[in-house]
Amino acid sequence: MLSLCTLWLALGPSLAFAGSPGVVLFLADDLGYGDLGCFGHPSSRTPHLDRLAASGRRFSDFYSASSVCSPSRAALLTGRYPTRSGIFPGVFNPSSKGGLPLNETTIAELLKQQGYVTAMVGKWHLGYGLNGTYLPIHQGFDEFLGVPYSHDQGPCQNLTCFPPDTKCYGKCDQGVVLLPLVKNNKVVQQPVNFPKLTPMYNYFARDFILRAAKKQKPFFLYYASHHTHYPQFASADFTRKSERGPLGDALMEFDGSVGQIMKALRDAGVENNTFVFFTSDNGPELMRRSRGGNAGLLKCGKGTTYEGGMREPAIAYWPGQITPGLTHELASTLDILPTIASLTGAKLPHIKLDGYDMSDILFNNRKSKRDTMFYYPISPSKKLGVFAVRYRQYKAHYYTQGSTHSDSTPDHACHWDSLLSFHNPPLLFDLEADPSENYPLSSFDIPNYSWIIEEIKKKKLLFELGMEFGESQIERGDDPNLEPCIKPGCTPWPACCIKTE
Repeated sequence: MLSLCTLWLALGPSLAFAGSPGVVLFLADDLGYGDLGCFGHPSSRTPHLDRLAASGRRFSDFYSASSVCSPSRAALLTGRYPTRSGIFPGVFNPSSKGGLPLNETTIAELLKQQGYVTAMVGKWHLGYGLNGTYLPIHQGFDEFLGVPYSHDQGPCQNLTCFPPDTKCYGKCDQGVVLLPLVKNNKVVQQPVNFPKLTPMYNYFARDFILRAAKKQKPFFLYYASHHTHYPQFASADFTRKSERGPLGDALMEFDGSVGQIMKALRDAGVENNTFVFFTSDNGPELMRRSRGGNAGLLKCGKGTTYEGGMREPAIAYWPGQITPGLTHELASTLDILPTIASLTGAKLPHIKLDGYDMSDILFNNRKSKRDTMFYYPISPSKKLGVFAVRYRQYKAHYYTQGSTHSDSTPDHACHWDSLLSFHNPPLLFDLEADPSENYPLSSFDIPNYSWIIEEIKKKKLLFELGMEFGESQIERGDDPNLEPCIKPGCTPWPACCIKTE
């Protein structure tokens, strides 16, 4: 008799199960390549993620499609470079008029067509809009509990540590509404009680999984944590528990959430029929020094097109299906949507996708369908095009530029005053030999590498010819009246947007 694994390999993931698999997608915030214990950090305590890495497939060469929040999240959910969706330049504000266009197809909308129940918990950051037009419940999610943007985009003096009289470091943005907690499309708490937020998220996620399993419904859970974005916070169970300080506490709490959700899968009896994927939206905000995360051996961090800005830790887990181990194959957040479509039998949308099905990497130990990655800056333009291209093990930088997000490192190339520079010939690196991008091949050995530069040039030209920039949703502007408020129309604005007991 054929084993289940043999049957899987013979028939493919979309045919091997009569029941559709559950899907859980974990997304960390500003987590660097070197921040997890299983990726080499000496003092991070991440036992649950380490366990997933040991029992699943760990990626060494996995990329986000952007080095800042909003565009990276749009790419993950749509399988398309954010330039196509108009999610540029930069990120959405609380008062942004735009958001992820409603005609874009998200993973949740794809799975809804397959009879899935869908939920999102945590940080959205793809627009709020008039009366919550762009919230997750309008983008394929049945349920949502979370904050619609980054927790530093509002007065976060309420972002207290434990005990309550201890203030977290930093004051964040002032002059906007206090940070709201939204359930579906309604503000239910303002300001957010951050020390108690993650336990609330964990309860919501666990309850969603158990309800779906009880009804024998396939489910999709997107858990987009606020951790480890600056300023860090944690509940009483995790504050002052890490050797890494506040960032370590926040990371421990996120890891604890992973543990609770994995326990919910086991309690519901569905762990063996659930595809779990973990990664981060972009690299660490190095300007915060030890409070900003760690890119490991990679160059620079958030806001740049160097490896530290867009190369992320990633783990895929499915007991009995995904063979444990490390893959060096090239993959991206862009590939998550087509992979989930393949696993669930969902039909891909009839639009241009930039992702590839990762099933060969996950289940068959074969080569990746992806051999190229394109790096756009946080303010992309048709005129300049992509800043860098990775083809196989080689990466060519046509433009380089530092970022305020990556200030305070010893490497001046990362800093804000490292201005836009054009490189002809491009700076060429062998990322297998030099993942830190310290030694450009083109500076001393260009004749031997002219063939690879020509090949990358062809890839770049073909890609840019096929890139259609969507209308910028962020440049649509801002209207303070759009900021989410628990008491719409109240005065004095915005201080009145607070729930009084």
